[in-house]
Amino acid sequence: MNTLRLTAVQLRYVNKAFWRNPASAFFTFAFPLMFLVIFTALLGHFSVRIGARSVDTSTYYVASMATFAVITACFNNLAIAVSFQRQEGILKRTDGTPLPAASFLGARILHAMLVAVLLVVITAAFGHGLYHAAIPSGVTLLRFILMVLIGSAAFCALGLAATSVIPNADASAAIVNAIILPMEFLSGIFIAFGDTTPTWILWVARVFPIRHFALGMQAGFLGTPFSWTDLIVVAAWGLGGLIIALRFFNWMPTGVGL
Repeated sequence: MNTLRLTAVQLRYVNKAFWRNPASAFFTFAFPLMFLVIFTALLGHFSVRIGARSVDTSTYYVASMATFAVITACFNNLAIAVSFQRQEGILKRTDGTPLPAASFLGARILHAMLVAVLLVVITAAFGHGLYHAAIPSGVTLLRFILMVLIGSAAFCALGLAATSVIPNADASAAIVNAIILPMEFLSGIFIAFGDTTPTWILWVARVFPIRHFALGMQAGFLGTPFSWTDLIVVAAWGLGGLIIALRFFNWMPTGVGL
């Protein structure tokens, strides 16, 4: 069996394991929609300026929560799940089998990307039905799909890279949230940027990939200008994450009680 076939077999296993844990699967899909309803209920009666356009806050949060969904599925969930598998010795045992590392990790990445795409579709349908958010079409749709695919792959790579600084499974959720939540706030995911946004926050947002990914998602949902620079920045961060993961990824259990 070649590597691609083994990856497909492993992907099937990962997918079955995901859906056989209904509580985890439910909240993976419910979280972005729940946050969308909460933020639009609290802040959906206003408008926000994006460039020369003024958009309703409720439709703004459709794009934001789609962005949040991809990051959660590809960065948070992947980093935490792999940390637990490492702690339980699953990675160690897998590394001792004929299954190639590329097939094992590739299957997890592909599954996270598939879940992310499904989350974006559900969020878009939910937002269109309840808040009349636009659905991308034509060239905009192609660029949007490209941004979703590149973004989800990049955040998967960054999620694997993050496991190198996670000492044990118990610390995984805390460390992952400590990394990602401040960046999401500083990138305008939960609170839209406005004229009063401090300049230093705008500068910080430009450095990290979340803001650029969010802008690409907004271009699809809100019709704002699409910038290839945003796609390049996200891809560059993904490449950096992949290099770190290849260099520092650890298959052996570490941390408490070992």
